[in-house]
Amino acid sequence: MNHGATARHAADSTPIIEGVERRRFGVAVWSSIIWIGLVSLAAVLAGVLPLYDPSDTRAGIPLSVPTSRNWLGTDELGRDLLSRTIYGARVSLVVGLSAVLLSTVVGGMLGLMAGFYRKRFESITLFFADVLLAFPSLLLAVSIVAFSNSRGVATVVMAIALLYLGPTVRIVRALTLSTANREFVTAAEALGATPRRIIFRELMPNVMPALLSMAMVAVAGAMIAEGGLAYLNLSVAPPSPTWGAMMAAGKAKVDRSLYPVLVPAGAMFLTVLAITLIGDYIQGHQQRGGGAI
Repeated sequence: MNHGATARHAADSTPIIEGVERRRFGVAVWSSIIWIGLVSLAAVLAGVLPLYDPSDTRAGIPLSVPTSRNWLGTDELGRDLLSRTIYGARVSLVVGLSAVLLSTVVGGMLGLMAGFYRKRFESITLFFADVLLAFPSLLLAVSIVAFSNSRGVATVVMAIALLYLGPTVRIVRALTLSTANREFVTAAEALGATPRRIIFRELMPNVMPALLSMAMVAVAGAMIAEGGLAYLNLSVAPPSPTWGAMMAAGKAKVDRSLYPVLVPAGAMFLTVLAITLIGDYIQGHQQRGGGAI
């Protein structure tokens, strides 16, 4: 009797526990979406929002704590931290999204063709992917930016995109190999479909869900990489503020005020965490749905 009651109680409570976990995870994902939306909206509308000029050294007293005039305080030169953090989001988001988009498009196409055509094209593609993977990631980006004549957004995007090109080629090629042997691809080949049609109509739609979930997590990593380059003074050149450059500038005065480091570090932490949670949700949803997002 007791065992039966226990079993019924466990059966009744399991859906409740699972529902609570789903709701809790849903709150985290929705909070992440809201945060990313707010950061993106603020970055896009920074020019029309009532903010101080991010380079204005007369915005407040240097190293001021948060006040009604400077909501997040000021840095060592008296520049408003709220304004600089919002303008810095522009660089971080643009670099992160552009670098991952570039590596996803180029690496995705190379991986698809390597997995479909095989033979010499596959060998050459994998060789270059392995060369990129052999370099320590941050060292490769530092070398590209340091030896270039420009520290513009395009240079930083190219440097970070190369970090993800090798892994993208490898992963997409493996996904293509597993998909190319399925019945619908064999049927398309038997019906005389061209290689271009098979790649774009049969293989790509089945590779895209996994590639999308990987790209979401890669955006977070690309933003961290940009922050690391900026911390080393190798990202976008001043006067454009970046979160990494703000942390690098604030570390010299950290004994007098934590805000010049804490504010951009907190913004980067929350943004990277939000993107990672959204990427994990997409990946989990894809796995539960059998590959469909």
